Amino acid sequence: MATEIRPQRKSVARESGNDLSKQGLSPRGKVHWNLIAPELFQAAARRNEGEFADMGPFVAVTSPHTGRSPNDKFVVREARSEADVDWGKVNQALAPAKYKTLLHDVLKYLNELPELFVQDLYCGADPTYRLSVRYTSPNAWHMAFVRNMFIRPELTALPTFEPNFTVIHAPDFQADPARHGTTSSTFIVLNLAERTILIGGTRYAGELKKAMFTVMNYLLPQQGVLSMHCSANVGKADDTALFFGLSGTGKTTLSADPNRGLIGDDEHGWSSEGIFNFEGGCYAKVINLSPESEPDIYRTTQMFGTVLENVVLDPATKKVRFADQSITENTRASYPLHYIRNYVEGGRGGHPKNVIFLTADAFGVLPPIAKLTPQQAMYYFLSGYTAKVAGTERGVKEPQPTFSACFGAAFLVWHPTKYAKMLGELLRKHKSNVWLINTGWSGGPYGTGKRINLEYTRAIVNAALVGDLDNVKTQTDPIFGLAVPTEIAGVPAKVLNPRTTWADPRAYDAQARKLAGMFHDNFEKFGSVEAATKNAGPKA
Repeated sequence: MATEIRPQRKSVARESGNDLSKQGLSPRGKVHWNLIAPELFQAAARRNEGEFADMGPFVAVTSPHTGRSPNDKFVVREARSEADVDWGKVNQALAPAKYKTLLHDVLKYLNELPELFVQDLYCGADPTYRLSVRYTSPNAWHMAFVRNMFIRPELTALPTFEPNFTVIHAPDFQADPARHGTTSSTFIVLNLAERTILIGGTRYAGELKKAMFTVMNYLLPQQGVLSMHCSANVGKADDTALFFGLSGTGKTTLSADPNRGLIGDDEHGWSSEGIFNFEGGCYAKVINLSPESEPDIYRTTQMFGTVLENVVLDPATKKVRFADQSITENTRASYPLHYIRNYVEGGRGGHPKNVIFLTADAFGVLPPIAKLTPQQAMYYFLSGYTAKVAGTERGVKEPQPTFSACFGAAFLVWHPTKYAKMLGELLRKHKSNVWLINTGWSGGPYGTGKRINLEYTRAIVNAALVGDLDNVKTQTDPIFGLAVPTEIAGVPAKVLNPRTTWADPRAYDAQARKLAGMFHDNFEKFGSVEAATKNAGPKA
């Protein structure tokens, strides 16, 4: 009987010749280098880090932290970067000696663990500005997350991979505030001089992603590149569009357009060559997700390789209960960019023809769309307005304004006016149109009015992007001074004028004046700003 000949497997060298010693690690346990998705999920299952949902996504629960911990974020105060950093609530200072003690204790802790996982990845689709980042973690699923979120090198590049930034992750290590100088047992510490980030005391994966965004927000402006908290897509006519917005405003939803190519859903740079994505994946909110409203994003939640955070599964079917908020309202899906069918391979686009500022106005005041002048663009970019609604946080009983400079204050390192000045120069140079789009409420504030119909918002965005609004008739809002189109195909004219959607126009006027005052109060914190920009705000 003939002996069956089986083809021999060829081993793939994934371990970098640059070992972990430069990161200060000398692990006693097994080190898993650059495992691919099936291997990472096998390891995660073996280690009981989570479970699989119907159709194959991996589900992890990160309680008690189900969102970022902004009060636990620090920057090491050192001589090289001290004069650059906008110190304060966002960038809290940590003394070098405290950092050194924390680093020592974290490394000692990791070195004693039975397993470590390493992923060597790129941050930045443009090779000119790309960072080579090494992530080290004791958890396989966290490394599957960063492998989804960042750009994966070719396997042939791994043996010679040399990191120029390091993220050391110890999610279950608890800091001692007295010993380490932190505010709690959680820490996200950026050391710009040593090009290292320490993350611990939280299993929430978003910290791994946003920490690198903070790094890019520091490094890129030094090279004349604007770093931006925005999504980006491109039309068939090679017309790139940017979508700025805070969480919940529709940044991911509106950029995932079946008729346009998706460059990226969250973080981009704008260089002299155009737009480039920082990442290789998407991180979408999935609360109340449905195949009817967001088919492309929903499709990714039915695919192996996707990581779902803090969703609830039906115990019998293992299907996701997308409306279930019992763990958190901030449920998330992490998936590679190519899971979106019309993604842009290479993650790059030209200079944007249109720039959109998204806001979810829970006061029901702002119009669903307005075209901004250059001065208004600077004002609303620095303001970075959206609103929290009742019930999303303990103690929130009515809509509350949220002003986040540059639509990403939590991740800025320089003073916000530096980013605003760069944006203004780029908008003028490339003659980009700027639009303010309200994806929030109409007909009254949250609790009285209704959220603007998503199909209306899609029609509004499409009209702006294809040029249908370039010469349309507008009317000027008397309080906010915004140029509001009076007609858009597929959108009732009444919807375009928020005042006419309220049962009591006088109540609208009072609410509008109230919001205008909030804008003014917030803008005072920027101090000395060009008069033309300051005067472009609402008339309180």
